[in-house]
Amino acid sequence: MLAINKLNLTIGDTPILKDISLTIEPGKILGIVGESGSGKSMTALSAMQLLPEGSSTSGSIQFNGHELLDADDALMQDLRGDDIAMIFQEPMTALNPVHTIGDQIAEGIMLHEGADKGAALARTEGLLERVGLPVSRFPLSRYPHELSGGQRQRVMIAMACAQRPDLLIADEPTTALDVTLQAQILDLLRDLVEEQNMGLILISHDLAVVAEMTDEIIVMRNGEIVDQGKTEDILHHTHHPYTAQLAEASTHIPVRSQPPVLSHNAQEAGLAPLIKAQKLVRDYPTKRESLFKPGTPFRAVDHVDVTVYPGQTMGLVGESGCGKSTLARMLLALDTPTSGSIQFNDIELTTATDEQLTTARKNIQVVFQDPYSSFNPRHKVERLVAEPLYLETGLSEAEKRDRVVAALEEVHLPASALDKYPHQFSGGQRQRLAIARALITRPALIIADEPVSALDVSIRAQVLDLLTELRQRLGLAYIFISHDLSVVRALCDEVLVMEAGRIVEHGVASDIFDNPKSDAAKMLVQATPNLERALNNRRAAQKQ
Repeated sequence: MLAINKLNLTIGDTPILKDISLTIEPGKILGIVGESGSGKSMTALSAMQLLPEGSSTSGSIQFNGHELLDADDALMQDLRGDDIAMIFQEPMTALNPVHTIGDQIAEGIMLHEGADKGAALARTEGLLERVGLPVSRFPLSRYPHELSGGQRQRVMIAMACAQRPDLLIADEPTTALDVTLQAQILDLLRDLVEEQNMGLILISHDLAVVAEMTDEIIVMRNGEIVDQGKTEDILHHTHHPYTAQLAEASTHIPVRSQPPVLSHNAQEAGLAPLIKAQKLVRDYPTKRESLFKPGTPFRAVDHVDVTVYPGQTMGLVGESGCGKSTLARMLLALDTPTSGSIQFNDIELTTATDEQLTTARKNIQVVFQDPYSSFNPRHKVERLVAEPLYLETGLSEAEKRDRVVAALEEVHLPASALDKYPHQFSGGQRQRLAIARALITRPALIIADEPVSALDVSIRAQVLDLLTELRQRLGLAYIFISHDLSVVRALCDEVLVMEAGRIVEHGVASDIFDNPKSDAAKMLVQATPNLERALNNRRAAQKQ
């Protein structure tokens, strides 16, 4: 179906891909793995002929008898979406913010199949139903910004699968999804391959997902293929040192030299909580309700209690849309609860004055999921990392610069980074910059919202080690929001399990994952990809 032979790609004077050769047959799943910048996505974009200006290519890309490298725009327009489709990694930038999700999916159906709008929207409803977005809860009139990251990714998947393509290229299709949705989407992709005899190229940094899904694997590094073969052969024997390094990083657990901080021990010792939230509620108006016309609001957070002690790491897990980020915004005093109380160091955040909020915000900082979108691309690192220092008065420019240099040293970045822009750093380095910005005011609590979900396994391991080191050296407390349960288990002392706006289980991390009691926790544990389990399943299948 697809045969790439000795593909070379140069952008400007920079070589990006070097002698890439691969094939994929109908009904097969090919995995492409490697670190950020290894060339995985550029290989996929070459097949789609969606390369940036200034690109030059050589070699061959054959798809169902068509040579794509010299294909004209008319042929590529016919092929894209209909015969070859792609699920992009970042759905918010791939979806059009001014069009509804219904119109965006229906557009391709109308263009390629000549269907009228009514028939196309009817098809769209069925597609969204299949990816877990029933029209009863997610009407076609919604816009992308009205959906969570995981829900937007499901819209992208529905759009890519609308024309039942011969070849589907999925670039990190489950990065933004929680583990239960990830399991559902991977099952859906597997079903589509079987039902339609479709070829699937799965690009991922999650070796457990690749081990469960693929027939063959290609390992890329610095624009070259360094290892390739059948999945069980590559992952069982890991002949190439780089493949072994990726496998080791995917199961990496940070070394903790301090015992866990447990709530009952803190209470017995008479330790005062750092932050204590009680009976938090957050309601949002629905389209049937406005501030002037009472109705039934949507309850995103429903009578939630959260207590974190100094030096403690509290994990917060749950499905996409369960209320984790809404809860985090309230704890950061960026969103006002409908009712409830939030005490931080004797300051009641829900009724705090501006002066009290300034004091509290110096002690509560945040690390966002996507550091690139949380930085202003027009500003240099010195200004970006120094931004939170507006909370402190009386600092000279020299003192601010010294504080920024010290924060960069804390995250193991050189002072030379001061005069660079965010785009000049890798994803892992940008996340280190985000952590440096959070450290600049010397906070007592950092809320980390999916801080490693967008990172490849080796960089993720480095960032987890850094977070653990900072906690032990600076005595930081964390609220760690993640859908990666292996990360939560490695980092967290205790875990809160959230479902439909409520905390349904709370306990010591090892107890939650070894013996979950709530249905929500059981479902999360069962759905979590596991490299060792996937390899064992493959061994058992081979023996049979």
